Parts: sequence; structure tokens; C-alpha cells
Amino acid sequence: MSQLPDALQPFVDQIRQAAAQRTPLQIRGGGSKDFVGCLQPAALLDTRSLTGVVDYAPSELVVTVAAGTPLSELENLLLAQGQCLPFEPPHFGWSGSASQATVGGMVASGLAGPARASVGSVRDYVLGLKLINGQGELLTFGGQVMKNVAGYDVSRLMAGAMGTLGLITEVSLKVLPLA
Repeated sequence: MSQLPDALQPFVDQIRQAAAQRTPLQIRGGGSKDFVGCLQPAALLDTRSLTGVVDYAPSELVVTVAAGTPLSELENLLLAQGQCLPFEPPHFGWSGSASQATVGGMVASGLAGPARASVGSVRDYVLGLKLINGQGELLTFGGQVMKNVAGYDVSRLMAGAMGTLGLITEVSLKVLPLA
């Protein structure tokens, strides 16, 4: 179990309280994927306060960002270095829309664009992540290098899980140079 940063304490408290009361939580960042799945009545767990680039090594082709970071912000940072997320994550936003795709939502939904057939899906680019499980524990899986996993690769399992396995707080991604 990892050391708990102060910014994560409200999330841990909300998760533990929901577990104690046996009430469901709806994890939501920018709300761009609210149409996916069947929403049940649940208390909202808003991740938009978890923002920022934690680490970026353009020469290593690795970026680590907080889950609530807007996807457009990450893509602009990568573009400035001539890099991209090759799987073309969809934003599902439209002009004037209040919804804004987040990095955590990108991983949690596991959705990719048309390049998926040739470059792979989101899970193929997830190197590691941190999450808070249903008991309120901060767990770390994977790392920032490709050959780092011994045992189960839980970080890639989170891609497409839609928050059912835990709240993603931070994710490390492999990026590629622009074609």
C-alpha cells in the first residue's frame, strides 16, 4: 500500500463512507462518457480536482498524469513535444458542451479511435497506475517502463473497467512520436 497524499484523503473518506453504508458511487470526471452503460442512482465521486502532470520525460516517451487532467491538456502538452497518444482517444465533446474528457475516463472506458486496429488499444499504452480500491486503500501497479510487471498486470486490467475495480488517481502512459 502506498503513502496517501493529502489531495486523496477526501476520496478515501468518501469511498470508506460509501462502503460502510453500502451505497453505490458514480465515479465521474468530465462527464463525456455519461452515455456509456446504465447509470444507477448513486452518490457522485467527482475526480476533476485530481489534475496535473506528475512526470513527463519526452525523451523516454512516458508521461504520468493525474486522472482528472483534461485529455485536451495532455494532448496539447504532447503535441508541443511532437508526440501523441497513438490510439486516438475520443473526446465525445461538442462545441459549447460542459463535458470535458479526462485521462482517467479515457483509461476507465478503454475507448479508442480508428487507429486502434493498427496501433493497439488504450490498455496497450498503460504502463502503470495508482488507484483507490473499495476499502479506501491506495494501491500502485506497474511503473514507468515497459518491462516492469511481475505477476498480474492490474494496471492494464483497469482499462475498460469503468471504475468497477477502483478509482484511478494517476496513470503512466507510453506515448509515441507524431507520424
